[in-house]
Amino acid sequence: MSLSTESRAAGAEVRPRRRQRRSTLTPASGLGLGLAVVWFSLLVLIPLAAVVIAATEGGWSTFVATLTDGDTAAAIRLTVAEAALVTVVNVVMGTVIAWVLVRDRFWGKRALEVVIDLPFALPTIVAGLVLLSLYGPHSPVGLNVVNTRQGIFLALLFVTLPFVVRTVQPVLLELDADVEEAAASLGASRATTLRRIVLPSLAPAITAGASLAFARAISEFGSLVLIAGNQPRHTEVASLKILKYIEGDQQAAAASVAVLLLLVAVVVIVALDVLARKVAARG
Repeated sequence: MSLSTESRAAGAEVRPRRRQRRSTLTPASGLGLGLAVVWFSLLVLIPLAAVVIAATEGGWSTFVATLTDGDTAAAIRLTVAEAALVTVVNVVMGTVIAWVLVRDRFWGKRALEVVIDLPFALPTIVAGLVLLSLYGPHSPVGLNVVNTRQGIFLALLFVTLPFVVRTVQPVLLELDADVEEAAASLGASRATTLRRIVLPSLAPAITAGASLAFARAISEFGSLVLIAGNQPRHTEVASLKILKYIEGDQQAAAASVAVLLLLVAVVVIVALDVLARKVAARG
């Protein structure tokens, strides 16, 4: 038997052992896993299951009737459309902002870092009040977007601003600039370097930030209460429609809208994850 054959045989014997070691949990690891599952179930799985059960209390006919209602369908379409548009804008502008913060040095950079995190720190109702003061009927800049779809878009942009920036920025910090310089020395253009080296490395972070931004946008409530206007079939979003159903003691209808939003969010998150994997593989 040759040396290479012996090495392969030895490697084949070692690999199953390594797999077996990795699949074996120590008592401490098992306890940690159990606590994590219980905690996750209490905070996420059980509440989600309760919402799904509430949506089925009125039967399939109630579920369909709720989602095919003209006002409800219009609110869902508006919410998903605005969330998708906001996500696209965040992907572009968030990546650009992260690039500037990492690769450039300029006066006021630290102040900009703090401002970007403001939507995380501000309660959403305060964000709505800020937007109402700046872009309301008494706007100091002469721009009134209250009770308009533009106001909804602006509010969603405000509350989702940090997500892509903060997911892309750490990856850019770890990205080795020497690789880009090597590609340039081999004759690659800036566009080719960006497409074949930078973007594949950033794709998982960009899609993670986009998923967070989309999920936040379709579920946003606080910042829209004061600026959306809640006009049926015009500026009424899904979260405000859910509130209206709850106030009318229509729990099954409210849960039906919530379940649909949950399904939309899951589909978008999975689709973005698949896209990120393909982009990274092609790079």
